[in-house]
Amino acid sequence: MINRILILGVTASGKGKLAFALAKSINAEIISIDSMKVYRRMDTGTAKPPKEIRDQIPYHLIDVVEPSDSFSVGRFLELANAAIKDIQAKNKPVVAVGGTALYIKSLLHGLFEGPGADERIREQLKTQAQAEGLDKLYALLQKIDPQTAAKISANDPRRIIRALEVYKITGKPISSFQQEWNSEGSKDWLIIGLRREKTEESKRINARVKKMIDAGLVDEVKNLLVEPKPLSKQAASAIGYAEIINHLSGQTTIEEATELIKKNTRKFAKAQRTWFKTFKNVHWLDLAPEETVDSVLNRAHEILKQNGFRNGKTQN
Repeated sequence: MINRILILGVTASGKGKLAFALAKSINAEIISIDSMKVYRRMDTGTAKPPKEIRDQIPYHLIDVVEPSDSFSVGRFLELANAAIKDIQAKNKPVVAVGGTALYIKSLLHGLFEGPGADERIREQLKTQAQAEGLDKLYALLQKIDPQTAAKISANDPRRIIRALEVYKITGKPISSFQQEWNSEGSKDWLIIGLRREKTEESKRINARVKKMIDAGLVDEVKNLLVEPKPLSKQAASAIGYAEIINHLSGQTTIEEATELIKKNTRKFAKAQRTWFKTFKNVHWLDLAPEETVDSVLNRAHEILKQNGFRNGKTQN
């Protein structure tokens, strides 16, 4: 019986608009699967749905922590499961939407813990990164675990060091553990994926970044930086925020910062595509450049009907 629908896609793919239209059409509530929309007052740079949209349909996991707080996949899963329970207690369907691949995977497959941390090995790797450069560690990861290296940015020390730490502890690449991570996954979810041509996706990303700048992203970051508590590392490193923070500190012009946001967002979208290729049982919708939300919604409804969903109710 289908009562949970997941809509995934890379950033700026149009998944948020589809989620809203679909949820409204079947009287569902929405769960956001986004590691940055959880932060209060980080609105423009995270492309949160505006208040007038959220007033029409209940959204969960948006504005749940302060920008000074850290937020983990474990905390996400705890809140998401509570939201699912709350929505289903109202006898409503769940529409989950997002692009944070690790959070999506945890929702579908459970939480991958991996071997525990070894602080001695971790410190050795951090020291090595400082002495030799992070690029040397990334090259090592590419050699021992190319599958994981393809999913990790060469500028992500935390994840590079964690992957190498797991290898040193176990003698096995972290990707081998992740493949064992409940490969079948949950059958409770009907998954709809949105795809666009890469060139079209890049155009949409560039347009979104310009819109964010025009909508006051710089002022939003300025206001966050003068709050009593400093931004958490996670919040401060978010795409859009990190580049504007560097601009405000005099390291770049606003034009340079804007181009960096576009570039880094495109790289993020590439990483998302790599992740999403590993997901099974996704009903992919390949979207035309000018396809309307109504058209995509109609196609989504066809998928729901084909999988036992009728008139806002599920069938056995």
